[in-house]
Amino acid sequence: MKIETGFGGGWPGGIAEQVKALEARGFDSIVVPETKHNSLFHMLLAAEHTERVEISSSVTIAFPRTPMIMAQAAWDLQQFSEGRINLGLGSQVKGHNVRRFGGTWAPPAKRMEDYINMMRAVWHSWQTGERPEFISDNYTYTLMTPMFDPGPIPYDPPKISLANVGPLMAQTAGACADGLRPHGFMTHKVMMETVIPNVKKGADRAGRSLDEIDFSVGGFMAFGENESEVEQSIDGLRRAISFYGSTRSYHGVFRAHGMESLGMQLHELSLKGEWDKMAEAVNFEVAAEMAHATTWDDLPKYVRNNLGYASRISLGQYVRQQDEGGSNFGYPGQKRGESHAPSLSEERLSWLMDELKPLGANPSAS
Repeated sequence: MKIETGFGGGWPGGIAEQVKALEARGFDSIVVPETKHNSLFHMLLAAEHTERVEISSSVTIAFPRTPMIMAQAAWDLQQFSEGRINLGLGSQVKGHNVRRFGGTWAPPAKRMEDYINMMRAVWHSWQTGERPEFISDNYTYTLMTPMFDPGPIPYDPPKISLANVGPLMAQTAGACADGLRPHGFMTHKVMMETVIPNVKKGADRAGRSLDEIDFSVGGFMAFGENESEVEQSIDGLRRAISFYGSTRSYHGVFRAHGMESLGMQLHELSLKGEWDKMAEAVNFEVAAEMAHATTWDDLPKYVRNNLGYASRISLGQYVRQQDEGGSNFGYPGQKRGESHAPSLSEERLSWLMDELKPLGANPSAS
């Protein structure tokens, strides 16, 4: 199992020292968000100042960039990093695509499948010199001249991991992605009953095995040294749950737990800008039902018994880091400087790495 943590997310000035320190601490993968700043710029800086660690995004927003623009950036990053890029892609919801990015909207699951397949067609043409002949419902790639062809690289193509909330995007991940990064608003129930079966459905359609897909642990996490700290972690998730839960596109998760009325309440409060009242509307019991919750001592056993599908887990929200340029490694909705749980000690982090890294994933058995 790969152990991940976050980096970046704020101004880029402190990234160099930050990623050097994370690599030295033994993390397998470092992951940058894309909220207020450009994830691709941060990945480039991380590649420059590390040598071993995988460099990932969770997630880079796809549709405001064309597949060619994304493929070109990822190709450069893969060459520069010497083959260490795992590009996380997400669709974002319609409102942000149209009203924030000034873009267009189409059914996202099919569009994303065409998007990823065009990226792979671009990389194939650059690696082999073959003439491109990619035509899909959403994208066309049939023109490449020597002037615009960067040529091959001595590494495998970048990996692509896909974010999902609903079943159709899970099918897309199964059909064409290297990995699945479940959206932060996820529960174990939805992961096991909806997401993984639909990833398998997509994989079957594409003639792939489920074991070819790299699964990240999905859902909120509430860990601690003892039960008191676990409860503190659970309580600290209420704001993040209210933030995500106010978006109607994510209400399928609430629906699976019989909480759809809470989702509509949160949506109405968000329209009024009553963000603090939203957090108050999510009680402790709701947060506890939605979270992976256990002590650090019991986490390896919890992973073996409940998360056998996963080949990577993020401890980012628990890892103490310097505040590099306003970085925020907690859950969305948290206020600046607010933490939902006590940080891991270096001794505990080292112990967890020793215990978790040997664990293997078997999604087909889930």
